[in-house]
Amino acid sequence: MLKKLQRIFKPLLKISFVFSLVLVLALSHADGALAARSGGRIGGGSFRMPSSRTYAPRTAPRGGGGYYPGGGFGFPFLLPLWGFGGGFGGLFGILIFFAIANFLVQTFRRVTSEGGEEVAYSSNPTVSVTRLQVGLLAQARDLQTELNNIAEKADTNTPAGKAEILQEASLALLRHPEYWVYAGGGTQQAKLNAAESQFNRLSLAERSKFSEETLSNINNQLKSAQAKELPGDADNPTRLISEGPGEYIIVTLLAATLGKWEIPKINNTEDLRQALRQMGSLPGEQLLAIEVLWTPQAEGDTLTSDDLFAEYPDLTLV
Repeated sequence: MLKKLQRIFKPLLKISFVFSLVLVLALSHADGALAARSGGRIGGGSFRMPSSRTYAPRTAPRGGGGYYPGGGFGFPFLLPLWGFGGGFGGLFGILIFFAIANFLVQTFRRVTSEGGEEVAYSSNPTVSVTRLQVGLLAQARDLQTELNNIAEKADTNTPAGKAEILQEASLALLRHPEYWVYAGGGTQQAKLNAAESQFNRLSLAERSKFSEETLSNINNQLKSAQAKELPGDADNPTRLISEGPGEYIIVTLLAATLGKWEIPKINNTEDLRQALRQMGSLPGEQLLAIEVLWTPQAEGDTLTSDDLFAEYPDLTLV
């Protein structure tokens, strides 16, 4: 009878043990998932053609040497060839001149377009949306301070300001190559009318990995929540320990640029260095929108190796 009971209860004990183990593991992962993750964000821009990229008809120069009759080396010197003279000939010559000028401009634009260069005056040009991510060891705490300073001083509303943000963020990353561990990214092309949704999709994907944006400067609206206690910190004192082994900082650069442009495929540190230099050298008039995102941002917050592998599985070891 005793042996019979043992045969009955032994499988139940095994099942109970396995169930308890699964429950413990699930709860431990839940604690990790509920842990706070602070994030910083800098950005701005508009998916409208910049006025500096439009081509208005040039105004004819006035005074000597103009296109008007009676002054210098102008178009009317051709009038005798057409057999006209007087006021009517001058007016007719001007009309012919503008027709020829328009033909030459259109021909130049077509040649430029066929040569592979993006045509800025197109109503729906090609836009390149680029994402570059760098994973660094948490010892690179100076990087967080640099990004915080950029966020607090950045002008995110002007082309020059957006270019400066990318340049300063790229330089901050280039100054810490000894901490580079992971990297990834790529470029996708889309027409202007579809590029904004593509850019926003990438931005939202990164922002969703933060529990809270503790520092942001979007379109010159500076917001900070650094003094606020993040949820989960009070119940998880180990999170106050920084720079531990297996802890990281992730920085993401997003840029939407006019024309066809891309960063190299990143397989090693040299590829990463080249990509950062390219991002940092983008001219302001080519930039439609940019964002710089990083985590953790708040002092004492950490990003563990488990967090990194779970949230950034496409990063490559460099």
